[in-house]
Amino acid sequence: MKRNHRRGRGLLSDYRPLPRVHDELFLEDASPRPGVAAVARALDAIDEGEYRTRQRLADSVFLRNGITFSVYSDQRGVERIFPFDLIPRVVEPGDWARAARGLEQRVRALNLFLADVYGEGRILAEGRVPRELVESSAGFLPRLRGVKPPGGVYVHVAGIDLVRAPSGELLVLEDNLRCPSGVSYVIENREVMKRVLPDLFASAPVRSVDEYPTHLREALLELAPGDPSRSALCVLTPGIHNSAYFEHSFLARQMGCELVQGSDLFVHGDRVFAKTTTGPSPVEVIYRRVDDQFLDPEAFRSDSVLGVPGLVRAYAAGKVTIANALGNGVADDKSVYAYVPEMIRFYLSEEPILGQVETLLCSRPADRERVLARLADYVIKAVDASGGYGMLIGPRASRDERAEFAERIQQNPRGYIAQPLVELSTCPTWAGHDVKARRVDLRPYIVSGRSTWVLPGGLTRVALEEGSYVVNSSQGGGSKDTWVLEGGA
Repeated sequence: MKRNHRRGRGLLSDYRPLPRVHDELFLEDASPRPGVAAVARALDAIDEGEYRTRQRLADSVFLRNGITFSVYSDQRGVERIFPFDLIPRVVEPGDWARAARGLEQRVRALNLFLADVYGEGRILAEGRVPRELVESSAGFLPRLRGVKPPGGVYVHVAGIDLVRAPSGELLVLEDNLRCPSGVSYVIENREVMKRVLPDLFASAPVRSVDEYPTHLREALLELAPGDPSRSALCVLTPGIHNSAYFEHSFLARQMGCELVQGSDLFVHGDRVFAKTTTGPSPVEVIYRRVDDQFLDPEAFRSDSVLGVPGLVRAYAAGKVTIANALGNGVADDKSVYAYVPEMIRFYLSEEPILGQVETLLCSRPADRERVLARLADYVIKAVDASGGYGMLIGPRASRDERAEFAERIQQNPRGYIAQPLVELSTCPTWAGHDVKARRVDLRPYIVSGRSTWVLPGGLTRVALEEGSYVVNSSQGGGSKDTWVLEGGA
């Protein structure tokens, strides 16, 4: 694929992987990986000028369809299209089969952990996870002790962030168990790819992602407190100003249910009802996209206008299923993340299938001393932050930035963890004038009802800026379609 002519050249003609980094499509000598070579050849057969046209068409589809997000830090309040790169990230069947097994295992253990810490607390009593760490977590809600969600499922939807190390091993970087976002872009990315580059799909058999809304609806309804066939489902959104409002409306439409705000619901006699033009209508299942603290002004923040007064009472009475369950934030805590391998051994008597990134807890004196002495070697993360906020990439930070984070850690050691900088894998990405290597991660989505299903692929996020490791859309990242090739489990 090494050509020198500029006019009419193939898309990947001059592409070069970064040294000592795993590239998702190419080996270090710039030859395609054997398992994805057919896709690489099909991409290279696309003329660069034609690709530019198709990329502009894709951008216009995103804009016309309102596939946007908001950035809270943008004082202009501007809606932006989610930058989308047409060169797919391709996952081989064997890689995916192992990842899917590991994800299922991890979600099972995390669900058992949540049931335990809000129940008997065996793992805390035996000291396998420190009690103080759990009970000091901002996501731990003591008032929910003894409250069991219908069906015993806490993690109805999980978004587990994976990164690929230079060795090629997929590692878990982060667990998202409260209100994981982004799945609407997975589905829309695929639809846009089918429209804009339909011939590319002839190069390889790609597993479908279209079934996600059906699996989600079925999983939620089968956990309804009553008869699933007679139960009503709704999506609860904070409203149009939320950064993920597009996704809320998209999922409600795809699942064929109502999109509601807190003011559309009320609780009477421990049951939840929706206000309709024909009178109150009972609601048995709520897929909520509102954070815990805003869900019920009677139970949490009294100043919240986003929630439903009495909702926690109805939930505790077993009259409504709320997905994801309240209190899941304790398992989202980045300090608790360090103990997930131990949870897998404790609850499942198994070894973890997927590895995870080494994590130092600044709440532990020895770890804190090590981190403060070598801040330039670590990525520092706030335990309760998301979206790329509250983070310091030590190897790329200035002396002043490192000094500021050192002060933060000393003032609030429980609030921070440290990890070595993982050299994320790369994928060919359109960089405006040609194709360059850009770092990527992957957020697969796992849906749990009476059984567990893993969406084939997930959201590949890409750091669009040269040299960047931050893939979050709020920090200038974009996305790619993720192609899991047929042949795996």
